[in-house]
Amino acid sequence: MQRPLLRASSFLLLGIVLTTFINYILHNNKEQSFSSCQDDSDWDLISIQPQDNITDSCKKSREKNNKLTEVCSPVWKNDIQIINNKKHQKNNPQTCQDCRVKIEEMLTIYSKPWVKNKEKHEEMRTWLSRKCRGLENAIITQKNTPLGSIIVYDAEKRHNVKVNSQIFDTFVKKHPVFNKMLHSCAVVGNGGILANSRCGNEIDSAEFVIRCNLAPLLNGYEEHVGVKTDIVTANPSILSKRYGSLLGSRRKFMEKLCQYGSAMILFPAFSYVKHTALCMRAFHTIQDFGSPMQPIYFNPEYLKDLDTFWRSQGWQAVRLSSGMILTSMALELCDTVDLYGFWPFNLHPQTFKELTNHYFDDIRGKSGFHAMPEEFKLLLQLHSEGILRLHVGDCDSKGE
Repeated sequence: MQRPLLRASSFLLLGIVLTTFINYILHNNKEQSFSSCQDDSDWDLISIQPQDNITDSCKKSREKNNKLTEVCSPVWKNDIQIINNKKHQKNNPQTCQDCRVKIEEMLTIYSKPWVKNKEKHEEMRTWLSRKCRGLENAIITQKNTPLGSIIVYDAEKRHNVKVNSQIFDTFVKKHPVFNKMLHSCAVVGNGGILANSRCGNEIDSAEFVIRCNLAPLLNGYEEHVGVKTDIVTANPSILSKRYGSLLGSRRKFMEKLCQYGSAMILFPAFSYVKHTALCMRAFHTIQDFGSPMQPIYFNPEYLKDLDTFWRSQGWQAVRLSSGMILTSMALELCDTVDLYGFWPFNLHPQTFKELTNHYFDDIRGKSGFHAMPEEFKLLLQLHSEGILRLHVGDCDSKGE
């Protein structure tokens, strides 16, 4: 009698233990499920309905995260690839060796005494004038782009915009400078080769000075890059990244412009659709602050013709750089064209010491967008033919 009672008591005790254990497991799983959902960054974006249980809500959250990951992962992969490529280039001695070989090849051409070739220069000017008509069309004016015109974007050729009165009012009435031939022009790039170059006096001695992308001139740079400015370009990406697309305080942007005095500021307002509103905003900012600077716009028709012209000369890249466009304008405009700060390598041609990408910072542009060594090779060819003069290396401190 005692033995069956003891056996029953044992089964009862075992049942209680098992029940307690199962309840613990179920409760713990439920808490873990809820916890994993709480850690989800998009948990607060999920609307939980009364009929939804925690597991369903977590499922929705994960599905939403997966969609975000599908969209973002190509960008992350691209950034990682760029970083890895930079590391690879930095640690690869062959890259530097190739660089030295290319530099030595180019210096062999450059080392020959430069002699201006008036006939060749005039021939190039005539070709550019016939094919691109820069003196008439490089800059948008109210004359060459009247009210109601259709502007086709330079980089997004499937898009266009009709010139309404608001856009038309931002155009200059006539070419502000391209109405006469100039004796001498200096086109100033931003290459690291200008750092400590003492080229400032030479640059400022030119009759007309064209500069790229709002590069700094003051606080010690004057001796090396000069201060005289007649035209300076402004890349919309700079307005976006450095000045918050001019949507907030605009004072910092205007303080930056003070160093250029009454120069013209040249915007590629019709390269991309997103640039138009930003460049118009810059135009009105300059007006609102009473700046003496004159905003002007590249004509996408001119840029298209210029692209076709240089491709016919053997140049190949996605887009012409600002420096190449400005050099082309100067070749039509000026009897003598001198280039400074155009050097595509990160080694100095004379000392082979490392150079920063720009004379004022070491920020790199998008790889594959501009073919800078190829462009330099083209400029070097023009230099060797006496059509323009490249200045590579340091200048005489007196500017003689």
